[in-house]
Amino acid sequence: MRTTPRPRRTRGIRRALTGALLAGLTLLTTASPAVADDPSASASPAGDEAGPTEAGTTFRTATALKQGQSGIAQASAGDYLYWVFPADAGQRPTVRATVKLPESAARRGTSAWQVDVYDGLRRRQACMYGHQTRKAAADAATVELSCVLRPVRSWSEPWANDPLPGSYYIRLTVVDLPAADLGLPVGVQVRTSIKEVGGSQDGDGTLSEPLVPGVSVASTNETGETGETGEADDGGASAAPRTVAAGKPEDGWASGWWTDRWLWTVGGGLLAALAAAFGYSLTRGRGRPSHVPPSV
Repeated sequence: MRTTPRPRRTRGIRRALTGALLAGLTLLTTASPAVADDPSASASPAGDEAGPTEAGTTFRTATALKQGQSGIAQASAGDYLYWVFPADAGQRPTVRATVKLPESAARRGTSAWQVDVYDGLRRRQACMYGHQTRKAAADAATVELSCVLRPVRSWSEPWANDPLPGSYYIRLTVVDLPAADLGLPVGVQVRTSIKEVGGSQDGDGTLSEPLVPGVSVASTNETGETGETGEADDGGASAAPRTVAAGKPEDGWASGWWTDRWLWTVGGGLLAALAAAFGYSLTRGRGRPSHVPPSV
């Protein structure tokens, strides 16, 4: 007794699974374009408004900068100049500074300038690359400095020195200068830029508050919480609310739960399921051959 052979749908199934695999690969390669190291989209554009025209002389008096904003200042050689700007998780900040030196006739020798970046806990952050310290010859007109920080993480171990969301302080000063050149006038310009690197640097946790000095006190004043005595903290309700060191990014601080790693996780799971179905279609065979009678 001959039986009618079953229709061969394996070829169609393979085509469908292959198309699904290609679609999944396309999703993974285009889901997070921010992860790609594209120099053309690396820096956030500077704001239309003019930047500050002065610099602070301590951490507490640091001049606030927005992301992508420039600031200028007139100072004297030997001064410590401070600025502060915000950086959030998934961002890689870059700081650039240009020092306009006095006329060469007024100088007595070479000088060395340095730019340092500190986080909200005033921990000095290492530069991935850049010219953090540079010497200026006696006849040089300007000196260019730069520091590209490591990507800011959403969370890290307490003992680690990883960059975390919050305020970042820029300190610019001269580290080597002839004594006769101290006090000569200099012009300084600093520029900040931000590159979005996505969730590739995220950790398995988030901070309760960004590392912005005064943010906890400011939040308490905004919500109206009081101490055990029923009076407002820090001098009562009549006290002026304490301001934080720097503002927040234009889009606000990251909520902490969403990251583009979710897209990679879902895309990876989808590809794994499609690969399993494709492997099963290859190994299941075509069923009973038509010339083999069925078993009784």
